[in-house]
Amino acid sequence: MSAAVVVRDRVRSLLPGRADWVAVRRSPRRDLLAGLTVAVVALPLALAFGVTSGLGAQAGLVTAVVAGAVAAVFGGSNLQVSGPTGAMTVVLVPVVQQFGATGVLMVGAMAGLVLIALAVARLGRYVRYLPTPVIEGFTAGIAVVIALQQVPAALGVTDAHGERVWAVAGDAVARFVTHPHPAALAVALGVAALMLLGARWRPGVPFSLLGVAAATILAETTSLDLIRIGALPQSIPAPSLAFVDLGAIGVLLPSALAVAALAALESLLSATVADGMTVGERHDPDRELFGQGLANLAAPVFGGIPATAAIARTAVNVRAGASSKLAALTHAGALAAIVLAAAPLVGRIPLAALAGVLLATTVRMVEAGSLWALARATRGDALVLVLTFAVTVIWDLVAAVAVGIAVAIVVALRAVARSARLEQVPLDTSDHSAEERALLAEHIVAYRLDGPLFFAAAHNFLLQLSEVADVRVVILRMSRVSTIDATGAQVLGDAIRRLRGRGIVVLISGITPGHDQVLSTLGVAEELRREGLVFPDTPAAIRYARDLALATR
Repeated sequence: MSAAVVVRDRVRSLLPGRADWVAVRRSPRRDLLAGLTVAVVALPLALAFGVTSGLGAQAGLVTAVVAGAVAAVFGGSNLQVSGPTGAMTVVLVPVVQQFGATGVLMVGAMAGLVLIALAVARLGRYVRYLPTPVIEGFTAGIAVVIALQQVPAALGVTDAHGERVWAVAGDAVARFVTHPHPAALAVALGVAALMLLGARWRPGVPFSLLGVAAATILAETTSLDLIRIGALPQSIPAPSLAFVDLGAIGVLLPSALAVAALAALESLLSATVADGMTVGERHDPDRELFGQGLANLAAPVFGGIPATAAIARTAVNVRAGASSKLAALTHAGALAAIVLAAAPLVGRIPLAALAGVLLATTVRMVEAGSLWALARATRGDALVLVLTFAVTVIWDLVAAVAVGIAVAIVVALRAVARSARLEQVPLDTSDHSAEERALLAEHIVAYRLDGPLFFAAAHNFLLQLSEVADVRVVILRMSRVSTIDATGAQVLGDAIRRLRGRGIVVLISGITPGHDQVLSTLGVAEELRREGLVFPDTPAAIRYARDLALATR
């Protein structure tokens, strides 16, 4: 079968099927109500994330409408709600600063192609192997970065500068101290407090929308000096490919890969959370990547920013009773109606109010109990958690994930290597005479290898085995070796050569078929095989060792 046919068949398997629409007919009224509920929650977030990304509130709304609809139709979850997210803005801000708005649109489209490629390659299932400390560390780091991004708007400062988000926040604070704008700070803190306190009092009430509405009314009825969103078009922008610049692909590729990695990670984590909140729902990770890829291809065509599934909005969708893709489609349609009918009113919203919405959102993102539990679990988990968090805040998200995974791998390998043991075990001499037992105890020793014999444990194994002394015969019992790689096999061969070089006879017992293939391929213990010193089990090796010891007595 040709590669083209394989790709074609895989793409067909990723397209929506009849089962998707069967779910839509299950309870359409409940899905419609859930979609409207999510739209109320999503509106201020879409506006805020659009502003924070650097492309403006319109870009946030367009993303929520276009990407939300496309991802709902083609995604792999019945419950997922997609759109602009805080984590994505963290990646996009430096892209805007370096390449401008057209660069962001190009990055989004390229990321969409990468996500589609990942889906066709069926790589979605592997995201589940990310370590929890890495996920929790960068989630907490993202929360801090988003909060720092809101500092200028919350303080009413428009000209803060800096290479990193913490530097911009620091510059904004310095400028605020010189020329304070108490009205903006009061509005931001008031909206944030209303959301946080209101959520405890009445969790089902959309206090984010109420807070934004109250701040807008306050700004309209008083003379407070508050910066507004500004004029918005009363329609979805016409599709355009003017942003496409094939010559910029090489320069933008690192940013596109970062956006794709984040979109894949956040979307699949969100889908997993949604599955856990329901009974019987299971998402298809490859279809989810495919849907997110198409969404990120479509959004830039209409001027939208890169999108991903949103855990907060998905959770609201589930709690509101959604059971099919109709809910997420309704959310996108409701936001489109708001763009068409209420754009002038939306343009009057103070930026400080949106900053307050995101400040409250960052507080909700951080699960202090979970972070504390991970920090106390093991030293390795605590190290991974802290490093991922610190690199996210100080440097960037992609570097943080890379560092977190790298450190987690090192910690895991260290733990696995420690589980590998080389243990001297007594020989079964119950049927031997006292003279034979003394002879065996004096000249024969058996070592049992437990656990994995791979590169991380090989050095320690070699040191232990090389210290064997005052024996004539060494039996290596390998039946309990769980895995062996090329490095472990080479070290085993080196240890055998060293022992034989000292005149010690080496016997091997209990090699499993899988391990035997590795050893044979690398030519390890070939001399022992030719000399008949490799045995299927330990009793056979002990009998041979006993006969050899008696013969050389």
